Amino acid sequence: MFNLQEEIKKLKARGRDNPLPPEKMAKILSHLLDQAASNKAFEFFQDKKFRELVGFNKLEQIEQDRIFNELVLAGIVLLMLTFEAPDLRIPQELKGYFTLVKDEIPEAHLAQLEQYGIEKKYLADWDKLIKMRYDEYSEDKFEVRKAAMHVESREKDLDTKDILDIQMLLPIQTVAIGCHHHICRSKTEGKDELFKLILRWLSRFYIEIRIPLEGGKITPLKRLWVKIKRIMTA
Repeated sequence: MFNLQEEIKKLKARGRDNPLPPEKMAKILSHLLDQAASNKAFEFFQDKKFRELVGFNKLEQIEQDRIFNELVLAGIVLLMLTFEAPDLRIPQELKGYFTLVKDEIPEAHLAQLEQYGIEKKYLADWDKLIKMRYDEYSEDKFEVRKAAMHVESREKDLDTKDILDIQMLLPIQTVAIGCHHHICRSKTEGKDELFKLILRWLSRFYIEIRIPLEGGKITPLKRLWVKIKRIMTA
């Protein structure tokens, strides 16, 4: 069984001059990222405004659990879409490593659930669910891009910067729309405030993850945050 804390201790003991193979490093990073996604989901799940908007106190336990699972799934898939984003500003030689990390993230979550004592039959269900949401959101992002370009082009002719901003927004908007849709069981009419809250939560997590990946290059992401705030106040 993979023990993240033990692996980190071993990594530190090796020192910078004795790095681990990329596959091992990808495994460690994927576990750290999955842990971050789960923690962020739990924090948001406890948010008073979120619970008010979903009518939390009126829901049965099974429905509360389902909503929490959707938040976890949103964080996991957002990570995966971020690591495969074509506009991610990283050296070419890191792209293969980032693919390794993306592919390890679902396995990291299953390993975490196993440590919690979740039965194998439920682990198999989680495996299918992660793949289902990833496939769903991967397909949806093309429609989201088309819609975003249509909206932006109504105001002015799109330039390279506009296209870049739309591309950078894709993972957040796609996952936020899907998460909102599933939490509401497709009944999203009149629930715009809930969508904006989900979008804000995912946006902050996305920026927290993406800035370190790009070596702290925050200028485009600052511009992105301005666009996100504009969406949330529309």
